[in-house]
Amino acid sequence: MQQRGFGDLEATVMDRVWAREDGVTVRDVFDELTGTRQIAYTTVLSTMDNLHRKGWVRRDRQGKAYRYWPTMTREERSANLMRAAFSAGGDTEAVLAFFVGQMTAEESAQLRAALRHGGSGRRT
Repeated sequence: MQQRGFGDLEATVMDRVWAREDGVTVRDVFDELTGTRQIAYTTVLSTMDNLHRKGWVRRDRQGKAYRYWPTMTREERSANLMRAAFSAGGDTEAVLAFFVGQMTAEESAQLRAALRHGGSGRRT
Protein backbone atom coordinates (compact mmCIF):
# COMPACT_ATOMS: atom_id res chain seq x y z
CA MET A 1 0.00 0.00 0.00
CA GLN A 2 1.37 3.40 -0.93
CA GLN A 3 2.05 5.45 2.18
CA ARG A 4 0.71 8.98 1.91
CA GLY A 5 -0.45 11.36 4.52
CA PHE A 6 -4.10 11.57 5.36
CA GLY A 7 -6.10 14.70 4.73
CA ASP A 8 -7.34 16.51 7.85
CA LEU A 9 -10.74 14.79 7.91
CA GLU A 10 -9.26 11.39 7.00
CA ALA A 11 -6.81 11.68 9.91
CA THR A 12 -9.63 12.64 12.28
CA VAL A 13 -11.76 9.71 11.11
CA MET A 14 -8.83 7.27 11.38
CA ASP A 15 -8.23 8.44 14.96
CA ARG A 16 -11.81 7.38 15.73
CA VAL A 17 -11.38 4.05 13.90
CA TRP A 18 -8.13 3.25 15.74
CA ALA A 19 -9.71 4.15 19.08
CA ARG A 20 -12.44 1.49 18.88
CA GLU A 21 -11.51 -2.19 18.98
CA ASP A 22 -15.08 -3.19 18.16
CA GLY A 23 -15.08 -1.17 14.93
CA VAL A 24 -17.13 1.91 14.10
CA THR A 25 -20.06 2.82 11.92
CA VAL A 26 -20.44 6.04 9.98
CA ARG A 27 -23.05 7.07 12.56
CA ASP A 28 -20.57 6.48 15.42
CA VAL A 29 -17.98 8.72 13.80
CA PHE A 30 -20.54 11.33 12.76
CA ASP A 31 -21.95 11.53 16.29
CA GLU A 32 -18.46 12.02 17.75
CA LEU A 33 -17.47 14.66 15.20
CA THR A 34 -20.60 16.79 15.51
CA GLY A 35 -19.51 17.68 19.03
CA THR A 36 -16.42 19.46 17.70
CA ARG A 37 -17.27 20.59 14.16
CA GLN A 38 -20.09 21.22 11.75
CA ILE A 39 -20.12 18.31 9.35
CA ALA A 40 -22.67 16.50 7.22
CA TYR A 41 -23.35 12.80 7.65
CA THR A 42 -22.74 12.33 3.91
CA THR A 43 -19.28 13.90 4.27
CA VAL A 44 -18.33 11.33 6.91
CA LEU A 45 -19.85 8.58 4.75
CA SER A 46 -17.81 9.68 1.71
CA THR A 47 -14.63 9.95 3.76
CA MET A 48 -15.03 6.46 5.19
CA ASP A 49 -15.85 5.08 1.75
CA ASN A 50 -12.68 6.72 0.39
CA LEU A 51 -10.61 5.23 3.23
CA HIS A 52 -12.07 1.82 2.38
CA ARG A 53 -11.32 2.27 -1.33
CA LYS A 54 -7.73 3.28 -0.49
CA GLY A 55 -7.30 0.17 1.68
CA TRP A 56 -6.98 1.89 5.08
CA VAL A 57 -10.13 0.30 6.52
CA ARG A 58 -12.06 -2.90 5.94
CA ARG A 59 -15.79 -3.09 6.37
CA ASP A 60 -18.47 -5.67 7.02
CA ARG A 61 -22.16 -5.13 6.51
CA GLN A 62 -24.19 -5.27 9.70
CA GLY A 63 -27.85 -4.83 8.90
CA LYS A 64 -28.24 -1.73 6.74
CA ALA A 65 -24.91 -0.21 7.79
CA TYR A 66 -21.23 -1.08 7.52
CA ARG A 67 -18.90 -1.49 10.48
CA TYR A 68 -15.32 -0.38 9.78
CA TRP A 69 -11.98 -1.59 11.21
CA PRO A 70 -8.44 -0.44 10.44
CA THR A 71 -6.33 -2.63 8.15
CA MET A 72 -3.23 -1.80 10.21
CA THR A 73 -2.49 -0.34 13.59
CA ARG A 74 -1.47 3.27 14.05
CA GLU A 75 2.01 2.00 14.98
CA GLU A 76 2.29 -0.13 11.83
CA ARG A 77 1.32 2.88 9.73
CA SER A 78 3.92 5.04 11.47
CA ALA A 79 6.59 2.38 10.90
CA ASN A 80 5.65 2.16 7.21
CA LEU A 81 5.89 5.95 6.88
CA MET A 82 9.33 5.86 8.51
CA ARG A 83 10.44 3.10 6.14
CA ALA A 84 9.23 5.15 3.15
CA ALA A 85 11.08 8.22 4.45
CA PHE A 86 14.31 6.24 4.81
CA SER A 87 13.89 4.82 1.30
CA ALA A 88 13.27 8.24 -0.25
CA GLY A 89 15.77 10.21 1.82
CA GLY A 90 18.99 9.53 -0.06
CA ASP A 91 21.84 8.50 2.25
CA THR A 92 20.12 6.31 4.85
CA GLU A 93 22.96 6.72 7.35
CA ALA A 94 22.71 10.52 7.13
CA VAL A 95 18.91 10.40 7.41
CA LEU A 96 19.20 8.20 10.51
CA ALA A 97 21.84 10.49 12.03
CA PHE A 98 19.58 13.54 11.60
CA PHE A 99 16.58 11.59 12.91
CA VAL A 100 18.40 10.36 16.02
CA GLY A 101 19.87 13.82 16.59
CA GLN A 102 16.35 15.25 16.90
CA MET A 103 15.19 12.69 19.47
CA THR A 104 14.49 13.50 23.09
CA ALA A 105 16.32 11.51 25.76
CA GLU A 106 13.15 9.47 26.34
CA GLU A 107 12.75 8.69 22.62
CA SER A 108 16.42 7.71 22.44
CA ALA A 109 15.96 5.31 25.36
CA GLN A 110 12.89 3.81 23.65
CA LEU A 111 14.89 3.33 20.44
CA ARG A 112 17.70 1.57 22.33
CA ALA A 113 15.14 -0.70 24.02
CA ALA A 114 13.52 -1.54 20.67
CA LEU A 115 16.92 -2.37 19.17
CA ARG A 116 17.76 -4.63 22.13
CA HIS A 117 14.50 -6.53 21.63
CA GLY A 118 15.07 -6.84 17.90
CA GLY A 119 11.63 -5.61 16.84
CA SER A 120 8.86 -7.98 15.83
CA GLY A 121 8.58 -6.75 12.25
CA ARG A 122 12.26 -6.83 11.43
CA ARG A 123 13.31 -7.17 7.79
CA THR A 124 16.18 -9.45 6.82
